[in-house]
Amino acid sequence: MQNPTSRRRFVLRSFTGSIAGSLALPWLTSLKADDPGSVVQTHRGAGTGARRFVAVGNLLGFQQNHFFPEDADGTIDETTLLKPLASNRDKITVYRGLDHGLRGGHFAVHTFLSGVLHHESKNRAQGNVTIDQFIADQVGGETRFPSLTVGSEGGIHGGCQLSWTKSGVRVPPITGPAELFERLFVTESEDRRAQHIRANALHASILDRVKEEAGDLAKRINREDKDKLDQYFTSIRDVEKRLANRQRWADKPKPKPPFERPADKNTVDDLPMLYELIALALQTDSTRIATLEIGGSFLPQNLGIDKSYHGLSHHGNDKEAIANLLTLETYQLEQFNKFLTRLSEIQVGEQTLLDSTAVLFGSGMGNANAHTNTDLPVVLAGGGYGRGQYKTVPTSGVAKIPLCNLFLDIAQWMGVPSDSFGTSTSTFS
Repeated sequence: MQNPTSRRRFVLRSFTGSIAGSLALPWLTSLKADDPGSVVQTHRGAGTGARRFVAVGNLLGFQQNHFFPEDADGTIDETTLLKPLASNRDKITVYRGLDHGLRGGHFAVHTFLSGVLHHESKNRAQGNVTIDQFIADQVGGETRFPSLTVGSEGGIHGGCQLSWTKSGVRVPPITGPAELFERLFVTESEDRRAQHIRANALHASILDRVKEEAGDLAKRINREDKDKLDQYFTSIRDVEKRLANRQRWADKPKPKPPFERPADKNTVDDLPMLYELIALALQTDSTRIATLEIGGSFLPQNLGIDKSYHGLSHHGNDKEAIANLLTLETYQLEQFNKFLTRLSEIQVGEQTLLDSTAVLFGSGMGNANAHTNTDLPVVLAGGGYGRGQYKTVPTSGVAKIPLCNLFLDIAQWMGVPSDSFGTSTSTFS
């Protein structure tokens, strides 16, 4: 006869394989003797009154000397890298001195939206959840997609590292415009949707069984293992939310596509289309939260530079390498500016989409040449945050302001009732 705990592990493994995310049962020392081993609106004004959040992260940072204005007088000088934003100057705010006080170089870039290193998040109530997922947990259920994560599965350490759940799970990215287009606009056949509805019902049944088994375990374990099981229950609740949202939208048609399915080319050439599709996702109220990482698949060769992006980032003050980097970074700022312009052209009720969307742009890397994660480049546009200002804050001492303070401010603006996020000490404002 099969050991009950072994059967329990089988159920959990089966369920984990059928829904994205991990529900692997934690090892509980006190039990070791038991086990040796509504349809999306498409008309103008969809989502009227709703607030939105978009975060764009670059994997290798920007040239600080060409990014930040020289004078800390509260005005935005048109530096080499801010000049592409000139047409939206009054709709952005540039911040200097904000970071998470961390070290780790490339290994700490994933903290850009969380402020917490993954390997140090285990005993934190919020783990290393990123601000997009933190907000999505509260308000994401109002749309078909609680959030959209766009990026590549290539890079220095492999895969988009921009978004993380509070369970410590990396959110896998949508890797190109073709896939993003299909998510947003391609409605599956009736047979396929019926299959998904049946699968959702099966998953719900399995989840009920998982909760029952885990509840039984809770009666038989010590305090140390109870903490582990509490974390496990948190994972279960996360899956419940995702499943409920999936069930809600399973038989509802998607918006009609505004154009033909785009083909994937390369990250450089695809960047304008990715921005356009994110704008359409917001406009159709398919989601109100999105992230985009410009990562390892952004190749200099597609801009006529026969060099490695990572290699160029360790420029050693070589003038040619810096010039090449500025070409890459300027292109990224130009496309970001076009995205802001696009949002400002879309009317949602009495506001533009940019008026109702806080758009963050920056990087978890400060100076890639020196492998530092301090003095991060941060731009915040729209949503009432863009005021044409340049704000500098103390970089050390008791007056130092964590970047997470700004994130907490955004979360509260989005309607999340929280007085802390990550390493915040208060709100930025």
